[in-house]
Amino acid sequence: MGVVLIGYRGSGKTTTGRKLAERLGRPFVDADDLIIARAEKTIREIFEQDGESVFRDHESTVLKTFAFKFDHVLSVGGGALERPENRKLLCEPGHRVIYLRCDSGELLRRIQSDLQTAAMRPALTRLGGGIEEINALLARREPVYRSVMTEEIDVTHLSPSQVVDRIIGTS
Repeated sequence: MGVVLIGYRGSGKTTTGRKLAERLGRPFVDADDLIIARAEKTIREIFEQDGESVFRDHESTVLKTFAFKFDHVLSVGGGALERPENRKLLCEPGHRVIYLRCDSGELLRRIQSDLQTAAMRPALTRLGGGIEEINALLARREPVYRSVMTEEIDVTHLSPSQVVDRIIGTS
């Protein structure tokens, strides 16, 4: 069974995904990392130079490539599931889709404390990347996340190792 981690930026998908893959002895794939490698640009550069729709096209390509690899742990960008075709891919039997939910205030704290986020990732709306943007996007995205997830974990007060323990079922 493939494990797919979904959630807003800052929810810990990449860090948790790496730790989970290591514990399970599986390959880890971060969709954003593949997009950056294929485009030879940061996500910010793709948004600025090519537009969000081109970035979302890259996401769809990555998902099509990995949707049927059930031995992987896959981390998917927060906006990837806004496209119906991407949701359909993840709803295929054989995926354990885990929504890493986190309170907006904690998401903002995590995003602001990650120096790479500011350099590599754009604001996603005209609201500029702050708490208002997070709340607006969560209001739109959470129903989408919940429509495809097989389980939800509140990661607000958990370390990545604690999240992995919950996923594996050791706590």
